[in-house]
Amino acid sequence: MAGCERDPGNRIHGEVARLQDPSLITRGKALFARHCASCHGIRAEGSPDWRHRDANGFFPPPPLNGTAHAWHHPLQDLRNTIRRGSPPGQGRMPAWGGARSDEDIDALIAWIQSLWSAEVYAAWLEIDQRARKR
Repeated sequence: MAGCERDPGNRIHGEVARLQDPSLITRGKALFARHCASCHGIRAEGSPDWRHRDANGFFPPPPLNGTAHAWHHPLQDLRNTIRRGSPPGQGRMPAWGGARSDEDIDALIAWIQSLWSAEVYAAWLEIDQRARKR
């Protein structure tokens, strides 16, 4: 992004700059395909009925592609959900913390975020920055 001016809000010409490493995104995409796509869909589109509990009272896997609520959560919450799995009584996502390194988890998140529109990413960034100030 040579020649682009940044303001303190990490914006380039009004749009939020995503400072993501392409190799991290590629790694995240491969990890997602191997470990997450069977539930969340190959393009992170989630289950069609993700908003409604199933017959056992659990929510199906939500979209992670920016069309659901993943972007409402700051980075630390996203990391914790991957590490610990679904909150009790809400979903069936397993805890990946023992099987995935912190670097793998960050790669997964980088790939998921690469699917988000600029508008969704900008809204997420504001949520994340507020959470870091607490």
